[in-house]
Amino acid sequence: MPKKVFIGKVIGDRMDKTVTVAVTRQQKHPLYKKYVKRVTKFKAHDEDNRCRPGDTVKIIESRPVSKTKRWVVLDILNREA
Repeated sequence: MPKKVFIGKVIGDRMDKTVTVAVTRQQKHPLYKKYVKRVTKFKAHDEDNRCRPGDTVKIIESRPVSKTKRWVVLDILNREA
């Protein structure tokens, strides 16, 4: 079974070697059939503390690193200026 990969935006980097990544998805409302934006926040492991808030990153599923971290930053796609 392949690991899940998401692209999201870093919204926090206050923890050591950890960033909070917001992943946005579109979901169709069951009754009104309108697409609604949903945001899920993941804690991801950032070994070298390279990510900054505003960066667009790719994260991949991994074994549990800590109590709440189950994702690892794979690549920084776009730097915030």
